[in-house]
Amino acid sequence: MHTLSISELAEGLRARRFSSRELTQHYLDRIAAHDRALNSYVTITAEQALLQADAADAALAADNAGPLTGIPLAQKDIFCTQGVRTTCGSKMLATFVAPYNATLVDKLQAAAPQGAGMVMLGKANMDEFAMGSSNETSFYGPVKNPWDLERVPGGSSGGSVAAVAAGLAPVATATDTGGSIRQPASLTNLTGIKPTYGRVSRYGMIAFASSLDQAGVVARSAADAAYVLQAMSGFDPRDSTSVDRPVDDYVGALNSPIKGLKIGLPKEYFAEGLDAGSRGLIEAAIKQFESLGASVQEISLPSSPLSVPTYYVVAPAEASSNLARFDGVRYGHRAEGAKTLEELYKRSRGEGFGAEVQRRIMIGTYVLSHGYYDAYYLKAQKVRRLIYEDFKRAFEKVDLVLGPTATGAAFKLGSKTDNPVEMYLNDIYTIAANLAGIPAMSLPCGFVDGLPVGMQLMGNFFDEARMLNVAHQYQQATDFHKQFPQGFK
Repeated sequence: MHTLSISELAEGLRARRFSSRELTQHYLDRIAAHDRALNSYVTITAEQALLQADAADAALAADNAGPLTGIPLAQKDIFCTQGVRTTCGSKMLATFVAPYNATLVDKLQAAAPQGAGMVMLGKANMDEFAMGSSNETSFYGPVKNPWDLERVPGGSSGGSVAAVAAGLAPVATATDTGGSIRQPASLTNLTGIKPTYGRVSRYGMIAFASSLDQAGVVARSAADAAYVLQAMSGFDPRDSTSVDRPVDDYVGALNSPIKGLKIGLPKEYFAEGLDAGSRGLIEAAIKQFESLGASVQEISLPSSPLSVPTYYVVAPAEASSNLARFDGVRYGHRAEGAKTLEELYKRSRGEGFGAEVQRRIMIGTYVLSHGYYDAYYLKAQKVRRLIYEDFKRAFEKVDLVLGPTATGAAFKLGSKTDNPVEMYLNDIYTIAANLAGIPAMSLPCGFVDGLPVGMQLMGNFFDEARMLNVAHQYQQATDFHKQFPQGFK
């Protein structure tokens, strides 16, 4: 059952070939058998999952179900889940049990018609507070890549992608601040989409960098992603950054032909730094798009080389503000034996936050400090506007932008942990989309030495339907996304 698509699972549930309880138990059994090797889950909610599955079966029997009712999923451990630990991969929140659900959780797990009626298998491991590109900063240990257990799955949504890639969940939620959906999807042969900023509610999603964070989904195919993103999207009055705009029919648009589509290739994305094997696979994918009727032209995003330094001013600045609330007083980790309030603050934060989070808080505090705000933060915001303007001009000429997702395939565990700058450069192709607020996704385009490689599509604001349609048409003509890692079949 774990090799079936979401539409096949939904059809099987409606045809009574299997029940949601049987499907859920199948995934729980796979988690028990395989997750010790992967470490993709922080918390398994087996008892709750079976209760949700029973409720889904009752809804299916009463013909009161939606298209996703009864289908299991993994929730990234950054979304608040009522009555279940939400740790954000950190010691700081190791005992935090959320008193409410994130909007996204309600949309996916509440019974139809208010929600999709999906079944939560557990909470997926992640880089601490979503800060990382390898899922090695988690307090709960690194996640392993199912394609090679000695390599990283990418981050920060490493637990989400490892669970889906290994068949320990059919789909998973994820978040993307600078590439944390797309980069790990690329390294694990999955399709991952970050929608337009404001398309999916951030209410109940623990904040890293508020102007950049966006929730999305990782799945085995564009069609699977379309079903779940459809259920996740929509206006939320509880989120001041949520956009009150109708949601397109992502599923209905999947089978539209792409003849006449104009694809832009940014020359800056195909310059020095891109692995030769990855370049060859993307060039082959471009030819496939042309055979499907799309036209291709070179474009320029001249400010894109400034994306990484801009991001690593803006994101840490917002993180230093957002994480100030974790002080050992109201909630979160509290140091024992502190004799003064200052000592309580220092020790609680020093013990609760890992090295990468502390590094980014310190950078953020520095760039926001008196005398440096104008020199760093204000200048970074001006460059961010230039990056947005680049995309605005590009979309006057083309419908979508295509390029690499990552510089190469998955790297070895521990190979970059001592060099933060080298680690940060993993997101060199993905960060610009977050700074501009546009939608972007990664989809599989082949393998280099047995390791998966993804390519990236970027669209204009709220053009998720077109991106998913183009990705689906490519996946109808190729079978890279159907490949499964050895040992997890």
